[in-house]
Amino acid sequence: MILPTAAEEARFWALLENAWAGRGPEVAALRRALVERAPGEDAFDEAAQLEEHLDRVLEALRAVAADLSAEELTALDRVAERKLHEIDRADVHEVTDGSDDGFLYARGFVLAMGREFYEAVARDPRMAIEDAEAEAFCYLFAHAHADRFGDFPETGSGISRESCSNAAGWPDLGVPSNA
Repeated sequence: MILPTAAEEARFWALLENAWAGRGPEVAALRRALVERAPGEDAFDEAAQLEEHLDRVLEALRAVAADLSAEELTALDRVAERKLHEIDRADVHEVTDGSDDGFLYARGFVLAMGREFYEAVARDPRMAIEDAEAEAFCYLFAHAHADRFGDFPETGSGISRESCSNAAGWPDLGVPSNA
């Protein structure tokens, strides 16, 4: 099993923050509001406004990804996969709701909002937001790899980002543990 290195995680978060930085101070304030609100406090309006900016953030990330090597894209996809897997938990699903695909996309939104929001949700799932989704972010680096090199990256992680695959997050489902 290959785990992301600290440097790979740092690069992942830095690329994401740089993509968001181009959206301006009002968008930064909306992201900050997600993190600073009380757990369980409604943030649907903020999330909806942020979803409107997400396409441009993803465009910025795709532009960066277009110049990365296969190894770099694989490493970034491995980070995304690991982070999505880590919050693949029943307690997070309870807040976000959704089908298997919908829950993956909800976790994609959590991850796409950046490290502070991701860590806030990981600590306290009540910080997650129902019906906020970022489907395209879930496989952004994998698709970039496929577009440039003809196939999806082999992350070597031994895990899946798909919903209900994290045995530790879904103990009542009896999912076999592989990470």
